[in-house]
Formats: sequence, C-alpha cells, structure tokens
Amino acid sequence: MWYEPDRQIAPLALKVGCRAHFSCFWSPAVLMAEPTFKQTVEEKTRALAEPLVAAEGLELLDVEFVREPQGWVLRLFIDKQGGSSRENPVGLEECSTASRAVETAIDVEDFIPHEYSLEVSSPGVNRPLKKPAHYQRVLGHRVKVRTFGPVGTPPRKHFTGSLVAAGEEAVVLDVEGAGRFEIPLKDVAKANLEYEF
Repeated sequence: MWYEPDRQIAPLALKVGCRAHFSCFWSPAVLMAEPTFKQTVEEKTRALAEPLVAAEGLELLDVEFVREPQGWVLRLFIDKQGGSSRENPVGLEECSTASRAVETAIDVEDFIPHEYSLEVSSPGVNRPLKKPAHYQRVLGHRVKVRTFGPVGTPPRKHFTGSLVAAGEEAVVLDVEGAGRFEIPLKDVAKANLEYEF
C-alpha cells in the first residue's frame, strides 16, 4: 500500500488530501448496476467511516464513489469537528490520520469488489453542505443549492444567495433579484458554500 500527496490548487486556496490505492480480485458478475452499486458503496462507507473519523476528532462531511479516467475513486471529505478556519485548516496530517483509521475497516468489510483508490481530502473553500448542522455553520454566507425538481414561486432548480435561515427540515435563501425561497432539505440534490473572493 502506498500514499501519495494529492493537492489541488484553487485560486487563493489549497485543498489537501492523501490517496491510497487498493486492489483485489473480482468477478464481473459480482458488480451491481452502476448507480445502485455507487450508492451502496457510498452508504456503507459513510456508516463505517463516520464513527472512525469522529474518534480521531474529525467530522466526515461527504463521501463520493466515482469513476474517473484512472479508475474508481472513493473520496472522503473531512473537517475538524465544529468546522475548520483559515487559521486552523484541515491539513495533510488530519487527512493521513483519517485515511489510516478508515482504510483497514474498508478492507476488512470488503464491499468494493474491484480496484479503487481511496482519497481523503479537506472540503476546500466551496465545502459541501449535507446536514442541517453544516447549513447552520454558514448562516449569512453565500451558498449554492440545486434541487431534484422545481421548488418555489416561480419554480426553479438552481439557487445562489445568502443563507438566512437553516432548520432541521428546510433552509431559506435570499436570492438577489428573486426574493426568498424556502427549500426543503429532502429536495436538495447538491449544496455547497459559494466562496466569495
């Protein structure tokens, strides 16, 4: 097993992570249909990794299992519990700690029947928003939300604006020129902090 620093530079921001490469034998008959397989891997990884990452004093923000040109990548986004800051960001040490905590458990459970790479990364400046607590941390900031279907009046699927309220069931965005929209969290397909430079 090997580790390789994985750095992606965004304007004025450094995204830090580490990558581990795993191989195993598999049979094509073992693979499920891709969307179901992808969702199953993400769900199992989240359930397995969340307590392990929390035991290291970190928070699991998101899990992605995606096929990229170099093959399958299982990507975990972590943050410090309570959130990181510019003065105290998630660094390579935290990513390595989380990777070591999770990699053995995933190997033991053996629910990914083919070769993949494990990446553990900071969320970057445009951090994903998944849980009500994530939204509550960024109240007053600019966020971008995409819903599964049209929401609000007039109906739309894409929202970018200031987050003015965040509850357990819904968030409220003030979209410039369009007013306020209440968006049920169950309808959110993807949401992230929209970093303002």
